[in-house]
Order: sequence, then structure tokens, then C-alpha cells
Amino acid sequence: MSAKVVVLGGGVAGMSAAHELAQRGFEVAVYEMKRIPGGKARSMPVPGSGTEGRKDLPGEHGFRFFPRFYKHIVDTMERIPYGLNEKGVADNLVEGTRLGLARVDGPPVEFLTEFPQSWKDLRDAFKSLFDNGLSLTEAELEHYLEKIWQVMTSCDERRQQQYQNIPWWSFINADKQSAEFRRVFAGMTRILVAAKAREANTATVGAIGAQIMLDMVMPGGSADRLLDGPTNEVWLQPWLDHLRNLGVDYHLNAKVEQIGCRDGWITGATISENGSSYEVHADYYVCAFPVEVMATFITDDMLQADPTLDGIRQLADDVDWMNGIQFFLKKDEPIIHGHMIYMDSPWALTSVSQRQFWPEFNLAKYGDGNVEGILSVDISDWEAPGMLFGKPAKQCTREEVMQEVWAQLKQSLNIGGTVVLEDDNLHAWFLDEDVHLPNPDGVAVNLEPLLVNKVYTWNLRPHAYTAIPNLFLASDYVRTHTDLATMEGANEAARRAANAIIERSGSKAPLCKIWDMYQFPALSLYRMNDESRFKKGLPWDGKMFASIL
Repeated sequence: MSAKVVVLGGGVAGMSAAHELAQRGFEVAVYEMKRIPGGKARSMPVPGSGTEGRKDLPGEHGFRFFPRFYKHIVDTMERIPYGLNEKGVADNLVEGTRLGLARVDGPPVEFLTEFPQSWKDLRDAFKSLFDNGLSLTEAELEHYLEKIWQVMTSCDERRQQQYQNIPWWSFINADKQSAEFRRVFAGMTRILVAAKAREANTATVGAIGAQIMLDMVMPGGSADRLLDGPTNEVWLQPWLDHLRNLGVDYHLNAKVEQIGCRDGWITGATISENGSSYEVHADYYVCAFPVEVMATFITDDMLQADPTLDGIRQLADDVDWMNGIQFFLKKDEPIIHGHMIYMDSPWALTSVSQRQFWPEFNLAKYGDGNVEGILSVDISDWEAPGMLFGKPAKQCTREEVMQEVWAQLKQSLNIGGTVVLEDDNLHAWFLDEDVHLPNPDGVAVNLEPLLVNKVYTWNLRPHAYTAIPNLFLASDYVRTHTDLATMEGANEAARRAANAIIERSGSKAPLCKIWDMYQFPALSLYRMNDESRFKKGLPWDGKMFASIL
């Protein structure tokens, strides 16, 4: 008889854990609070927008972003059937061929790409990415590239033991550089990797920044992939269907109320579903909640059995807001074939024009039939004053957030007499339903914030296994190679939880594959040299960078 596993939470981590375990013969049940699977990855029908039999317009928590270095989540997507696709829903990923920087003092610029043939070529290719009239000096480019090179050629031990505790802002000496340097490099950090340069650790931000830059100069010239249709339709619903075909008992609108723990053992979980409560029991339990939710379920009995779980409570204080708003346009405005970063936007905006990536989807079948374009925008800074009302987004009404974001977009796109966004072209808009902005006497609430990367937090992150023999953790706060709150990190954590269950249960099923991340194999000799220096207590050797100049 197969062991039973209850997965609490049905976002990307929960679905990934269920997928891996069900494929290996475990009996799996999933309990998800929301009406739609996928957690923060889901798209959300805009209520009441569909008329005369059309579908509701597709809104989102935030646009989907699949960097080329994602391995775990894409491998899972390849095992989700979709029509005649050879690689399942992974074949629904399409390349974004450009990454743009919009600014208020000139037209948007695009990153240039070229394929390097040597490490000197690689240096030159990296420099070409920023040779776009951004007013960066040669010395500033050399300085930034040296810091990127340092992270790429540092050994794992140095990254883990030193760089985890050094803020990226300090590592790149941002305070000693020009305002333009901070504008370009520090600004990109807060948007691209959902982190704040003054607080994020160098081990993660530096490695991801280097990886994205490297991907951009490899053949194909893109570090970015997007889905070719609404998220639920081309990924999450096919995934849910596949899980159920595998035998997974997946419950929607099923809220976890309590997790019981006695004598160092999980005894069950209380679920509210369809107006009634009931207990569920299993051999093993996987908690796949976001960190701020998991923190509420940790009891004194759990802490007595595994004191390290207290780190989850501390991590829960490190969540921040990064939510999306969609603008539905009467006429499509592609803007750029990929993501656009708005360097000067007070609210740290990033956007993607969705329609150009959805060739098989007829938007006339959505809403009232008059939408031809969707501009999806992520808001990364909810605490900086805006330009219209002088208030942070958290203090604005939903209407004010819409007006403020629209104005910030226009300020960076409508430059030099060129008009990209016109007020008359705006048909409708939708702000993430998880954002509840204040009434006059209320407090703003975000039901699904994001765990942001910070220094001195690695040791707070738990493993996917715990000292409670039947409790496992699958979420983007778990220790992973990915080391960032992303779909990739959530999927890797789920694989680690599944592997721990396989080993603890004595199953003969194969373990889930775990990829190393940010290893830069072509630089292995440099990294081996740094490993030797690190074990001797010596600093990273800056002469290595000088040797490629």
C-alpha cells in the first residue's frame, strides 16, 4: 500500500510537490484556499468583464518571467501534456528578444547582444549591454564588471560564508559612484530580482545578475521567456488536469485552519471547505504555504520538536509588496519585444506588452470584444511617494494607483514628441485582487506579498525536511540553490521535500533531479583557484579580472 501525503497549499510549490510524488506512486491530496490553482503564479479573471458569452479579461498577480537559467520549473512544465506539444506546456514558452530601459530624459534604450568568442570578448559584450548613451563612464563600467566577475569567479564557500552577509549596494560601492551608476545598476536590482540593493545579499543578487547578463550575450540574445497565452489557460489548468489524471485529490476553496502537532509528530490538519470543517490525516505532510502564512501555523509544540522553525517567523518580517496592474488597450502597443524597465519611475515599474506573445489567442473573445492589447505592469516599490498625488501606493485608492502608474509609464515612454500611450486608448484596467487598499480609517493589506532577499537571512531559512519526522516544507523560503523567491525556487524546494519523503519512507522511487545554479562551468579553474585562496584565508584575487582586460 502506498504512503499518503497531504500537501497544504496549492501554489507552484504545492503543485510541484504533488506532481513529483504522484509520479512516484504516492497517494497525494492537495488543499488550496483559493478558487484558482497556482498561488501567485495564477491569472485572475477580471470580475464581470466578460459580456455576451465572452470570457472575463485575464488579470494577473504579476506578469510571468522565465529567465533562461530556470531549470527546475521548466523541467516540470515539460512533463505537463498540452495538445500536440512535444515538450508539453514548456513549448508554450516564447523568447522575449529585447530588454529595454525607459527613462525620462531620453528615448528608451535596448540592450545590445553579441556572441563572445573569448573572455575578452565576453567583457566587451557585457560592456556593450550598457553602451546605449546611458552616460556611464568607462571607469564605472569597468568597476561594475569587475564586481560581476568577482562573483562569477568566487568559490561557493566564499559566496556562502562572506557574500551572503554583504549588501549588494556595499559590494558595488554604490555610494561612491555617480548618480547615473546608481540609477542604472542599483535600480535594475530592485526590479529584476525583486530585491532592494541596499539590503539584498551579494551572493544571490550578484550571481543572478551575472547569469542574466551572460544569458543575454549567448546565442539567441535573450535572457527572458514568456508564456504564449493567459497563464491559467496555457499552464495552470493543464497542470491541474494532469495532476488529477495522476490521481492527485486536489481541493480548491479548501482553507487550512490548523495543523496539529503532539509529541513531536504531526497528527493532522483541519480544513474548511464548502461551509464545513473536517480533519485530514496522512503519513506525511508537506506545508507549501508562503512564509508569512506558514509562520501563523507554527505552534509551541512544533518549536519544541524543531527549534529551527522559529526562523520562519523571523523571515516572515522580510516580506514586501510586488504586485501587478493590467491596462487593457483598444489598440495594441507592443512597446518592446520583451520587458521594459522604467529606471526613473518612483514606484519601480516594469512592464510587458502581452498581446505580441499570444499569437493563438483572439482577444476579441474576452471582455466586451474591444480589447486588442494588454500592458501588464509590476509595481515593485509601494512605499515611495508618487508623482501625481505625492503618496506611496499603499496610501492610495485603487483608482489613484491606476492613475499614478499610467502617468509614470507615460512620463518615460512619451518622450521627444513621440506618443506611445494615449489616454483615449485605455479601455479598462485591473489591479491585483490580493491588494486591499485602505479606506479613510483603514490599513492597506496585501494577501500575497513577496519574500525579499536580505543579508543575514540564509541561516534563518529551513531545510525542506524538519526534525518532525512527518513534516516537510516546500516554499520559496526553503534553502535552495536558487536562493530567491521565485517559481524556480518554489519548484526546487518542492523537489527537495519530495526527495526527503522518498528517503524517509524507504521508497525505491528515483529521486527528483536538483540542478546546481550559478556555477559558470567555463570559469571552473578560476573558481578552484579562489577555493584554494579561501581555505587559506586569502581574499579574492583581483588580478584575475585584470588578466582579461
